[in-house]
Amino acid sequence: MSIEREIAFGGNTLKVTLGKTARQADGAVWVQFGDTILHLAVVSSTERREGFDFLPLTCAYREKFYAAGKIPGGFFKREGRPHENEILNSRIIDRPIRPLFPEGYAYEPQVMGIVISSDMENDASVLGPIAASIALNISDIPMNDIIASVRVGLIDGEYVVNPTYAQQEESRLDLYIVGSADALTMVEGHCDELSNQELIDALDFGHEQIKILVEFQRTIVEEFGKPTREYELPERDESLIQMVKDKGTDRLAEIAVIQEKSERNAARKALVKELLEDVDPEDGDKVASVKETVSDVFKHLVRANILENNIRLDGRNNKEIRDIECEVGVLPRAHGSSLFTRGQTQALGTVTLGTKLDEQRIDQLDVVGFQQYMLHYTFPPYCTGEVKRSFGVSRREVGHGKLGERALQPMLPVWDEFPYTIRVTSDIMESNGSSSMASVCAGSLALMAAGVPVKKAVAGIAMGLIKEGDDYKFLTDILGDEDHLGDMDFKVAGTRDGITAFQMDIKIKGISAELMAEALTQARDARHHILDKMDAVISEPKTELSQYAPHFITVKIPVDRIGALIGPGGKMIREIIADTGATIDVEDDGTVRIGSADGDSGNAAKLRVEALTQVPEVGKTYQGTIKKIMNFGAFVEILPGVEGLMHISQIEHRRVENVEDLFKVGDTVDVKLLKVDNNGKLDLSRKALLPGGPPPRDKDDRDNRKPRGGGFQGGPSRR
Repeated sequence: MSIEREIAFGGNTLKVTLGKTARQADGAVWVQFGDTILHLAVVSSTERREGFDFLPLTCAYREKFYAAGKIPGGFFKREGRPHENEILNSRIIDRPIRPLFPEGYAYEPQVMGIVISSDMENDASVLGPIAASIALNISDIPMNDIIASVRVGLIDGEYVVNPTYAQQEESRLDLYIVGSADALTMVEGHCDELSNQELIDALDFGHEQIKILVEFQRTIVEEFGKPTREYELPERDESLIQMVKDKGTDRLAEIAVIQEKSERNAARKALVKELLEDVDPEDGDKVASVKETVSDVFKHLVRANILENNIRLDGRNNKEIRDIECEVGVLPRAHGSSLFTRGQTQALGTVTLGTKLDEQRIDQLDVVGFQQYMLHYTFPPYCTGEVKRSFGVSRREVGHGKLGERALQPMLPVWDEFPYTIRVTSDIMESNGSSSMASVCAGSLALMAAGVPVKKAVAGIAMGLIKEGDDYKFLTDILGDEDHLGDMDFKVAGTRDGITAFQMDIKIKGISAELMAEALTQARDARHHILDKMDAVISEPKTELSQYAPHFITVKIPVDRIGALIGPGGKMIREIIADTGATIDVEDDGTVRIGSADGDSGNAAKLRVEALTQVPEVGKTYQGTIKKIMNFGAFVEILPGVEGLMHISQIEHRRVENVEDLFKVGDTVDVKLLKVDNNGKLDLSRKALLPGGPPPRDKDDRDNRKPRGGGFQGGPSRR
């Protein structure tokens, strides 16, 4: 028997249905907002996986095309591997629920959500964390809190909860918030240069909406939740833990002040290896216990040193930024390139400019179209000095790339001003913290070096947090180890005038808006410092594009001549592209953009386009082709797709009895365009071009000639 509960929310109705589907799952829910429905089910293994020092959680978010009455594009007419949007929405579910499981829980939970209905107005992704929270909390899987998610927009100065797709187009802000009744647990979004205060106000507004949804969930969980199952956590061998502390604490205190990352990691590995000499290598729990205790002691020492002495792993204080080096034009053939280095984090940024044919086709549930700008991020294993197998693009690479893409997008020119497809890539050469924000800096530098007329430079910084009770410190420009040992990873990107993108994940229960405001202020100061370093290298976009970039010629043609340019089945335009090597993009208003790698091919294509699309001019001579012969004349094509009638009386000065005595279909003939009537019909003449005829007389000459016959003009005639 299914059970339904609903609440009025955001000008719509949020409806939760339990017991309708997936009854063999540990928990399942059907969440509906408008006519958009997300189905989500959770299952957790009944057997604990031994030796795991992390939560083996799997989250999946998939969109079914039938949800919007569509059939997938491409050769295989079924949903294939997850596209970028599905990967990003899977991460949105994963990141806020991961800290809610008990520490040490290794019973492999799996969360799977599918969009089964879409009204093409309301976003399904915002339902993901809500559905996961309900399904987990009504199941017997151990869960520590209830969370909810909302999306916040800013339209005409007013904050809007869960804006529709149409409203999102008008919004200056796209903010995704997840939180509990007490605090925020995840923040992500992008905006058009919002101030710190505007973002804080949006967070406060969103959190108030979250509290409503958390309370709504609480009534459902209290009514239908199951008792928590029995489960085992790894047994703690207190004697083993004490042995590790006795032997390792002093050594770890020395290691915690080694500033060089590789040397510090090598010293830790050596200590762990030494401590494991007296442990049975086949006993996975004891091996894991030794490693976990070493990590716990090291974490405590590092955090205490920061809170008590304001000294970080590499010797900096909490507000210091590592040394920054910027270069542009490092690659001779790339259209734009840069190398951004901040401490041991380094990103190689490149920009490639393409034509409209290089756009990326988007084929997903709520969007079918083309994308003219993209940022791709790669994180090879050598950048951290590791050997790992590569299995294509990872979820992390997709997420970091999208964050960088959103950070730079508000500063890009519109298509009409700069009709290029833009691809930015960030290849991480070296990583020790915040490579995604290094990608933003490298991308901004490369765009300027490429001559893309960006409005302003954009920089990014990653902030960390160490918090013990009421004592805390925000860390500017965090290291990789500080990210792992800390309580927060807060990435903020923007210009000197405001924020363009942000992302926050926390490992503690939550963070207040007051602390967020302090973090944003510290991040703004750091961002300005980085922009100073970037401006010292390049402060304005170059005025000329690379000689290797495509060059555009714009031609305006009559709208009614577009068909002539394209030709039947695209024949004519394909021939021009094949013959010249240029690319041609035709807009509905008759604007033709010709892209080419060099001037010669572009000019050749331009001449072909103009020849195909010229408008017939009265009085002009054309070399035409006879297309059809009739008993009253011949139809002659004088321009591609443009035919006129050469009447039998306009072939020669003498009388012509049969057109076929002089011409056959396919012959070429020079003709003069005499007239275009109101219906667009063309009158052609060959006779007007032949010598020997009487001089043509216009209508005025005929009207002014003397009357025939005798007698005086105006007087009576003689009979």
